[in-house]
Amino acid sequence: MNIQQLEYILAVEEHRHFVRAAEACNITQPTLSAMIQKLEEELGLLIFDRSRQPVMATEEGDRILEQARVIIQEVHRLHDIASEKGEALQGSLKLGIIPTLAPYLLPLFLKQFTETHPKVNLTVQELNTDEILRRLERNEIDAGLLATPTKRIGFDELPVFYEKFLVYAGRGRAMPNKQFLLADDIDLDHLWLLEEGHCLRTQVIRLCELKKQKAPKQGLQYASGSIDALIRMVDTYQGITILPELAVLDWDKQRRTHLHLFADPVPEREISIVRIRKQHKKKIVDELSRSILENLPDDIARGKSGAIIPIV
Repeated sequence: MNIQQLEYILAVEEHRHFVRAAEACNITQPTLSAMIQKLEEELGLLIFDRSRQPVMATEEGDRILEQARVIIQEVHRLHDIASEKGEALQGSLKLGIIPTLAPYLLPLFLKQFTETHPKVNLTVQELNTDEILRRLERNEIDAGLLATPTKRIGFDELPVFYEKFLVYAGRGRAMPNKQFLLADDIDLDHLWLLEEGHCLRTQVIRLCELKKQKAPKQGLQYASGSIDALIRMVDTYQGITILPELAVLDWDKQRRTHLHLFADPVPEREISIVRIRKQHKKKIVDELSRSILENLPDDIARGKSGAIIPIV
């Protein structure tokens, strides 16, 4: 048994296909199959049921795969320890980031981080919250940038900053004539939200104390997967939505006239770097957090300042 064999079976589990797994491992499919078969013979059991498509792990194989992930993680940790010894930051980090954050936060710090630390191999994937947590549990990524608290046991959550929520009313939509809004001031019949599965949607529903989504009065029902698309639909139908402040960072003065502030305590979401273990890739994660903080606008809160809307 060797480390490569464990990496191969994990690749097959991920891709559910021997050919695609071999391509991901940069080897031929016959070589990968032979190495996995040799491991199965050594263990005296079948790891995969090859009669099923896509390929599935057997009951015994699931337990082998679970242990293989632990072993590979520990091997990578040895490399991390060695790479942290030198003065120059080096190593690798697989980072997941939620879609309602990625297009607005990454451009602020990513270029500086990669130029300052050229020896860090950083891989960034845009994933929803549940997928980030799932991949962290399976050691498929090292860390996630997402809204917290997640209320999930076993995760280390390092708060980085706090992002306020703002009300955006499409052009032509009348809003209460007051400086600061309450959740009750939002007309739910004209409130547009992201599609199911986005933590931002969950936070907005909690903010507005919606027990269930009300059926829209208009005939159109539109499920948006991006904030930018949601904003365009709100403009077209003179609707209302609730946005995190980084999403409107580059708006001009004229467009900002359609934004409305919440009354204190201003609802906000906590953005954290989440890991399975506190010490996992600590040096790189600490530097990533520092780089984010250095490049945030001055008015973004670095400490708790409002009413956190937790995700569920």
